[in-house]
Order: sequence, then C-alpha cells, then structure tokens
Amino acid sequence: MQNITLSRANQALVFQADYPLEQWPGSDPIGTLPDGRLVIRHNTHNTNLMRNAGYDVPSPMRLYYDWPGDKQPYKVQRASAELLTANRRCYLLNQQGTGKTPTTLWAWDFLNRQGEAGKCLVVAKLSTVNFVWAREIMRTLPHRRCVVLADIKGMPRAKRLKALEEDADIYIVNHDGVKVIHDDLLARTDIDTLVLDELAVYRNNSDRSKGMRSFAARFKHVWGLTGSPMPNQVTDVWGQAKIVTPQRTTKYFKACRELLMNRVSQWNWVPKTDAVERAFTMMQPSARYTLDDVVELPPVYERTMDVPLSDEQKDFYDTFKKRLAILVQNKQVTAANAGAVVNKLLQISGGWVYSTAPDFVQLDAKPRLETLRDLIEENDRKVLVFAPYRHMVAGIHEYLNSKEGLGADAAAIYDKRTGDVVLAQFQDTDRYKALVAHPGPIGHVNTLTRANLIIWYSPIADYDIFDQANYRIRRISQEHKQQIIFLQATGADRRFYGILRRKEATQDAFLKLVEEVTQE
Repeated sequence: MQNITLSRANQALVFQADYPLEQWPGSDPIGTLPDGRLVIRHNTHNTNLMRNAGYDVPSPMRLYYDWPGDKQPYKVQRASAELLTANRRCYLLNQQGTGKTPTTLWAWDFLNRQGEAGKCLVVAKLSTVNFVWAREIMRTLPHRRCVVLADIKGMPRAKRLKALEEDADIYIVNHDGVKVIHDDLLARTDIDTLVLDELAVYRNNSDRSKGMRSFAARFKHVWGLTGSPMPNQVTDVWGQAKIVTPQRTTKYFKACRELLMNRVSQWNWVPKTDAVERAFTMMQPSARYTLDDVVELPPVYERTMDVPLSDEQKDFYDTFKKRLAILVQNKQVTAANAGAVVNKLLQISGGWVYSTAPDFVQLDAKPRLETLRDLIEENDRKVLVFAPYRHMVAGIHEYLNSKEGLGADAAAIYDKRTGDVVLAQFQDTDRYKALVAHPGPIGHVNTLTRANLIIWYSPIADYDIFDQANYRIRRISQEHKQQIIFLQATGADRRFYGILRRKEATQDAFLKLVEEVTQE
C-alpha cells in the first residue's frame, strides 16, 4: 500500500502520484502542492478510486461523520455503514436486532451531506413503514423530513401522489405500493437512493419481483436489507441478486438452480456441498454481523416495539377509556376491581376481549399479528411468544399456522398437562420455529435455549411469572445472545411494561395506571 497524508480540517487527501492531476479522472481535485504532491477531496468516490490504485485510505465516514440521533452506533453499525457508503449496490445482511435501520439511515445521511446521494426511497413491509422506519428517522435523523406513501387501510393512488409531491428527504412506501405509483416514482430523478428492506420478499419470480428489477435499475444507490437471505433454500438469493447485483448472478433461474443444486428426482433438488458459499458470492459486497458480534451489548438485549391499533381496536379502546374516566371521577374504581379494568384495556390492545356472551370477542388485530409474524420470520433461531390469555394464545397460534402467518410452523401450549411433548419437540428437535404459550405453564424450570428471542405479545399481571418466563432462554446452555421484545400499542401497554420492568408490585400500581390512562 502507498502512503497518503490526511488533512482532516480540509477533508482532503495529500499524496505523491505517478500521474499528473489531469490524469485522475473524476477525482474532484483541489490542486497540486509545490513539491508535486496532489491534493484531492477525501470523499467516498475518491476513497474508492485511490484504494483501487493501491493507496491505504480510511473511510471518510469514520473520520468526519457526527452520527446524529439519540444513540451512538455500535462497532458493527459503524462498519456496516462504511460498507454501504463505499458501495453503490450492496447488501446489509445483519441479524435482526443489530440495528440495520439506523445504520442505513446514517449511511445515506452521510452520502447526502457529501453531495454523493440525493433523496432516498425506502421500500418496506406495510407493517414497518410507520412504526419502524418513520419512527426511526425521527430518532436517528431528527434534522430530516420523511413522508410515508402508505397506510394500513390501503392508501388510494391520488393520496399517494399528493404525499409524493411533498418536499421531503426520505420517502417510504410498502412493497406492493410501488406499482401503484411506479411511473411517478421513476420520474423523480432527485430520488436516487433505493433502500429495499426485507429484500427476501423478492426471492421468487413473481410479478412484484420482476417489476422491482427494472424499477431498481435507474437508481444510483441500491441497498438490500435482510437478516434471512435464504429463508427456504439457497436459490432464494437469485431473485434478490437480480435486483441489486444482477451482474453477479445468472441470467435465468434455471441456470442458478443447476449451479447451486443437484437434481435427485423429477421434483427433488438438493444443495451442492458448496452451495451456500456460491450463493453468497451472488450477494456481494455485503456485511453480515450477528448479535454475538455486538460486543457492546449485554447478554440479554431488551427493546420495546410500537405497533398500531386497527380502527376497530382504536374505537373499542377510546370508548372504554371514556367510560373508565367517568368511573374514576366517581371513585368507582377501587383496588378490588382495578385489576379487571386494566386487563380489559390490555385485551383490547391485543385483540381478544373477554365478555359474558359470547365468551370472548375477537377484534381486528392485523397490525400487531403481522408485526409478530415478521419478527419471527426475520429471526435466525427459534422464538418464544408469550400472551396472558388462553383465547389470545389460541388466536395467535391459528394465525401463525395460516397462509398469512408462518404456514404451519408454530406450536402452542395452554397448560402444564399438555405441554411436555411440545416442549421436548421445541427444545430437542428442529420442529417448530415458534412456540406460543401462556407464560405460566412454562415459567419455571424449563430450559428452552433453542430459542434466542422472546416476544411478549401482551404483558402479564404477575411479575414473578414475567421474570421467570424471561429466564427460559437465559440458561447455562445458551450459546447466543438473546433478545426480549415487548409489543405495545397503547398507554396501558406501555405503563404496564414499565411496572414489570421496574419490578414494582403490579397490584399496588393498578390504580395509578388506570388514572394515568384516563388522562392521556
């Protein structure tokens, strides 16, 4: 490697070159020093140019970026962001929980400040456009403005176009929403950075995948994000690579399958011994880090995730809250009935409400269920899902095993009597990606370290059970860092999780929680 000198104050590179300044095409030169050394700007383009010429040049992002937002990046996020800034087309394959969203936002923000990227378009799952991307932009890039071109009701085309006309730095649209305003998005040449979240949705040869190939071709920067690039088989990479790095894969799917797999019968193909390695060469350059690489994290990483209420849930919640305010005003909520009141709020938030006739009412909880499904699909290992009510457990289990969910890859436990066989299959075999359960029956003794993720679909009114349930994956045989995610949609959810995580006596806190909810 040849030597260079950094002028950090001027963000410039000073070096002795074998060629005159005019023979460094596109190097954005500053000038020549009296001793013959060249001075060029230390930006991403010049960094790549000089690295290719054999110079040892550090990433400009590492030296000059201030990493805005309410949290500082981990080392893996810094390294991942540097990779994104150095490559116009690449992949971020980091495991769920390593912060792919803020990493991507930081990388784009740096390039945009440097004048190397224009506005940004994020294409993501509908369940994440608001409560992941828009929310993270507010936290990570508070100086930037974003516009969401989708909503859970199905935003009509006219409304999407009106939103697209708004002046913003980042636009966010759902995967299927791209085709609704396809031509209008293509016409916006000021938007030159394309971020494809959950890239694996394009793993097949569907019309959506074909459409994205031609759509992505006109963008200057195309970054694909997924923690599970091969969710079903090694050939899943072909559809993704055809979008991001088409020059690195085969022209047709059949050729890719023959390259990666052996045919053992008319309908049966098996991966070749080096199939995974070959497949990953199609998805290069890339960064791939897991939670185990995030050395800054404690052994267990806890985080809350906001999910929206459906319109039906919101109507139920608001109506009940108004009635509750009257009860509080008339001092009709006592220590004896406060627990029942809080449970009703949590049931509405989760989507299953107990009543007298019928036994329970099922509300539309699609946003929460889709978020749950996405989290399970994105995780590399098995997942525990806890819910505090029997019908809620049954409903979640039914959804996860449906076509809209995981498609028959979830188990459920309702009581200790029926759970032993399922627990053994979950822990000791490869059967079941997810286990849905009331935390009580498995909250003590059981070791479930085949899972590294716990998702609380809704909180439970018992700190001891809550604490013990979280320890099911925190055992001596656990070899991987773990995550505990708390899904929340309402003030009742948030305050209740706060009570549990502060280790307060829940019964003593019920009355205060009820009063706070009515004052929202």
